[in-house]
Amino acid sequence: MSTDAVHLTAGGVSVIIAADAGTMPYVAYWGRGLGELSDAELQQIAQDAHRQWAVSTPDLPVPVGVLPEARQGWFSIPGVAGHRHGAVPFAAFARVTPLLASGRSLEVTGIDTAAALEVTLHLELFDSGLLRTRASLRNDGVDEYTVGGIDVTMPVPPRATEILDFSGRHNGERRPQRAVVVDGTHLRENRRGRTGPDAVTLLAAGEPGFTEERGEVWASHVGWSGNQRSWLHRGNSGTAHLGGGELLAEGEVPLLAGEEYTSPWVYFTYGDGLDAASARIHDMLRARPGHPPIGRPITLNTWEAVYFDHAIAPLIELADAASEIGVERFVLDDGWFSGRRHDRAGLGDWFEDADVWPHGLGPLVDHVRSRGMQFGLWFEPEMTNPDSELARQHPDWILSPIDRDAPLARQQLVVNIAHPEAFAYIAERLIDIITGHRIDYVKWDHNRDLVEPVDRLTGRAGVHRQTHATYRLMRTVREACPWLEIESCSAGGGRIDLGIVDVVDRFWSSDSNDPLERQRIQRGTSLLMPVEMLGAHVGAHVAHVTGRAASMTFRAVTALVGSFGIEWDLREATPAERDELAGWITVVKRLRPLIERGRQHRLQTEPQLVAQAIVAADGGHAVATIAAIDSPHHLPGGHLRITGLDPERTYRIERVLIDGAADPTASRRQPLWWSDTLEFSGRVLAEIGLGLPTLRPQEAGLVEFTVVS
Repeated sequence: MSTDAVHLTAGGVSVIIAADAGTMPYVAYWGRGLGELSDAELQQIAQDAHRQWAVSTPDLPVPVGVLPEARQGWFSIPGVAGHRHGAVPFAAFARVTPLLASGRSLEVTGIDTAAALEVTLHLELFDSGLLRTRASLRNDGVDEYTVGGIDVTMPVPPRATEILDFSGRHNGERRPQRAVVVDGTHLRENRRGRTGPDAVTLLAAGEPGFTEERGEVWASHVGWSGNQRSWLHRGNSGTAHLGGGELLAEGEVPLLAGEEYTSPWVYFTYGDGLDAASARIHDMLRARPGHPPIGRPITLNTWEAVYFDHAIAPLIELADAASEIGVERFVLDDGWFSGRRHDRAGLGDWFEDADVWPHGLGPLVDHVRSRGMQFGLWFEPEMTNPDSELARQHPDWILSPIDRDAPLARQQLVVNIAHPEAFAYIAERLIDIITGHRIDYVKWDHNRDLVEPVDRLTGRAGVHRQTHATYRLMRTVREACPWLEIESCSAGGGRIDLGIVDVVDRFWSSDSNDPLERQRIQRGTSLLMPVEMLGAHVGAHVAHVTGRAASMTFRAVTALVGSFGIEWDLREATPAERDELAGWITVVKRLRPLIERGRQHRLQTEPQLVAQAIVAADGGHAVATIAAIDSPHHLPGGHLRITGLDPERTYRIERVLIDGAADPTASRRQPLWWSDTLEFSGRVLAEIGLGLPTLRPQEAGLVEFTVVS
């Protein structure tokens, strides 16, 4: 049998892609780098991917393709699904282009003459070892073809017997859940019309008991902000595949003759431990030309300070307090536009409210800038309230069934921005406000799911077109305002994915500023996004969402592992609290280059502790945070091993404290390093570690490691 094979390798990862004569590609190997391979070795690996014959399987067993086909003996979600006026052609593509790599990219085209379809498969391996793939499908027939979906797959070896993915809720996002791999399909579907708080984030399969630090793991992520599915399927043959793609409603994507549908990118990452798999994603993002530069501005958001109570005098007072402690960006949240005195009216009417702002936003913007800060503003462009001029004048712009409105959620309806007139109006209003005041930063919110999302122009399901229109709207606004930064917020920590990441600069991880909840939320979210892209704010002493009180140290140390900000009415803070917060801001500014480009290591501890280290690329500088989220099971406990340091170098270890701030942990007997400066080698710190301090719930510490030799 004639088999072509290509070996793509980068970042310690190998991917061997093969194809038999006339067939579309399959992946013969994906995992740890194999080094240089001879042609004979490459051929043997490709041939070994052909399965053994078993009873009730096709007489000529063939490997499952990147776009799996039924004729391959594949009994799960097909690679290409659809129909032509109800007739369902089972995809059977014949490859018409050679299997040749261009650098570390591959593009292969196949045709199905009987079905009158052409498919082009794209694969790309980044420098970091992260792989992504997608496919484009063209209708070569004379009549309409309805796309049912395109799902791409990658094989995982039999030793990957445990699954990790994530769920969650509003104010409780990214909660990990584990399961054992069994025969059948582990399927996670998202039908919310956006990446929700219960998003899978990463679907990982690994060796039993894999952790952040060790155990081989293979993981996938669908880079799409609309409906999607992620899955792992293991057949009764024992072979397993990770896969995913966009989840389309019936009739949502019709292709006329010559039209094409392109699936979202699906990302696949491998590592010895979750940290290694995560780092490949972070490295890919940080290598982009448009990645946020080092020095993310310290942000103050007004939401939990004033809510809808907008008036210029208290906002100026808040801005003055912010500038005095070192804030660099002031963001005016919801409540500034026409009729917006509460959350039941005004969305869609993007004009400065003349009653609240008789002279417009200009006086506040000018004052903020006079204090040396950038100015940011909140929008929710894809939503409207029934009590708004937009909804009253343009019911055809609502994404709802034709004969009635969809159920309200948060007193909102969805604007169909795929409607050309709605798109033009929203774009014009945003650009007018942003350019009129040269707004530096937009918090772009999206607070509800898309329930019954019907495009009233076509009568078809509208999530696919809405998602593309959202990306297009963000690009349109950015092109008109090239200085602008955008934060993606979606009822807190929704819509965090590798689809929207190309058009935003920061993500809001959760609407909960409770640092105890944030410790858990940020740990899971950072597996996908690097910390400099994840907004993390110091909230009030008593968290507004949970009513739980926390010290300044616990709040600040939590927010430090992220894009640091404040969401607190500083007018209520005591002088001592302001001084302490200013001290933490000084620390953050000093450590920003490390935090925003260092590699994150999620340290292994008792379940009652959350700890992580961020280590510079050259290993010369690092910080670690340790936080107690519950009472310890054991006292004095064990050791905190610090991974990622250079084993051959010696580090000075010093806990970071703020002058004048109280340290309640000092009254207890603690390990020597907790109060004194010590020196250890990276090897000792990794193998033995530091004795755990005695921490009560909601106590935390920041430790700095500096090379001395």
